[in-house]
Amino acid sequence: MAIPKHRLPEWVQDWLDVIVPGSQILGILLVAYLLQRLLRRLVRKAAVRYQLPGQLVVPINGLIRWTIMASALLLSLERLGVSAAVLWTAFTGFATVGAVAFFAAWSVLSNLFCALLIFTARPFRIGDHVEILDTAEKPGAKGRVVDVNLLYTTLEEFNTPPGSAWIQIPNALIFQRVLRRWSGEPPAPSAVTAAEPEAQSVAPKATVSPVP
Repeated sequence: MAIPKHRLPEWVQDWLDVIVPGSQILGILLVAYLLQRLLRRLVRKAAVRYQLPGQLVVPINGLIRWTIMASALLLSLERLGVSAAVLWTAFTGFATVGAVAFFAAWSVLSNLFCALLIFTARPFRIGDHVEILDTAEKPGAKGRVVDVNLLYTTLEEFNTPPGSAWIQIPNALIFQRVLRRWSGEPPAPSAVTAAEPEAQSVAPKATVSPVP
């Protein structure tokens, strides 16, 4: 039940216009702090469950923090008497700039999103032997997965000395191509198949002698 203003002490009445919005702002900041901690805890549990790398968890926590801070700031300004029209104009302006930046950095953001999919959907793991194909009939980039970061998946090429050659494939490209994966070592090319071109090049051509 609300207490009538005239029943409050005079010093409280003088400071009422400061106490009320101040307490509301403190409440907004407290809720924002608790919400941020709750979401960070959920992200930490998801990172442990899906074995997400720290370099992927850090930007997610940063996005959560800045989103909550911006929302808390807008609500605090509204409690201080800033008009809703001004806040809406500022919000639409920031949203427009964010949309332009989003489309400008689409390739980078798509790689980040695909990195998250790789760590959650698990199409392959570190140490697997994979081949990235344009189609199932054509050969493509082939190697052992040695690293997956926010932008690239690194493959160690087959048929080369260990640690001598790597292929870096954008994460987004992996979800646009056919993926072939071996549970163990990939099958070696057949010796007969490999020797056929050489045999054909060395074998003499057959000649037909004229019949006398």
